[in-house]
Amino acid sequence: MPDDLEKTEEPTPKRIEDAKKEGNVPRSMDVNSFLTLTFAVVTTLFFFSFILERLKSIYIYYSSFIGDEITKKSVISFAIEAFKEMGLMILPIAVVTAIGGILAAVIQFGFIFTTKPLIPNLNKINPINGLKNLFSVKKLIEGAKIVLKVAVVFAIAFYFLLSFVKELQSVVMLDFVYQLLWLRDKAVILIAVLLLLFMIFALADFVIVRFQYFKSLRMSKQEIKDEMKQMEGDPQIKARIRKLQMEIAKKRMMQEVPSADVVVTNPTHYAVALRYDKTKESAPRVIAKGINHLALRIKKIAVENGVQVVENPPLAKELYKSCEIDEEIPQKLYQAVAEVLAYVYKTAKKGKG
Repeated sequence: MPDDLEKTEEPTPKRIEDAKKEGNVPRSMDVNSFLTLTFAVVTTLFFFSFILERLKSIYIYYSSFIGDEITKKSVISFAIEAFKEMGLMILPIAVVTAIGGILAAVIQFGFIFTTKPLIPNLNKINPINGLKNLFSVKKLIEGAKIVLKVAVVFAIAFYFLLSFVKELQSVVMLDFVYQLLWLRDKAVILIAVLLLLFMIFALADFVIVRFQYFKSLRMSKQEIKDEMKQMEGDPQIKARIRKLQMEIAKKRMMQEVPSADVVVTNPTHYAVALRYDKTKESAPRVIAKGINHLALRIKKIAVENGVQVVENPPLAKELYKSCEIDEEIPQKLYQAVAEVLAYVYKTAKKGKG
């Protein structure tokens, strides 16, 4: 395969941005599962006392009907009370868990809103493509990873549960509330171990998913060349480049003002900085120019650096129109500029005297 067609180059920012617009992002399901489960567990522990009170309330409520005749009305009452209490217990956990799922997605690839994945695609329901994906090497690897993770989790959970079972003989003699507290303590131990295990799985899967994602977006040298050509034709890119070039040129121009011999102004609308080196140049050279606020900045820099500022409106306007940056003045302005420079040199000598 020619070098230009081999996908050996890292994806460009535009390639990554286009992939995001398509909904193609590095998504680790293990990270989602870990963060969602962590939020659910922490919320459950935080609301455990509240949940315990609700369970006691349900227990007392149902106990109060012992010995009473069961009717259609009482069954409806039981159901309403059960749904109400379960809703109060589950709602805060469900809300926080949903927030955890959203946060897991944002952490991995930022906030992205796109409807492109929702557009119907007949290729996705093609049975031939479905069979190819089902028996692909990628699916086999994913299946092996799932089996391995389930086996490890089951083995560790079974080990801890086996040690907890040995305590059941003494726990069954305790009050119901104390049984729940014992169950909470053991659940915290088991969940903490499993969360640590899930975190290790999530970190490993996160690294693997991102590596595979960026590998899948790799580009050939020809694709990069084609993308550059496409971007150069984009009016927005051109405008951005032009703006950047102007800012760089303006910054460089302002850095040259302190080396000027004189700044000719009109006095507020135009300002042109001139420099004349007899040993290198045949005529004075324009090193900076500007109008309005830019003219005021040139004057300010000149004053701060001891450069003479001369007000000559006709000459300032003519210099601005006739000369570009880093260009010698035209011959028709030699006399006028010579008079200004002579005045500047004379003033400078007087100042030294």
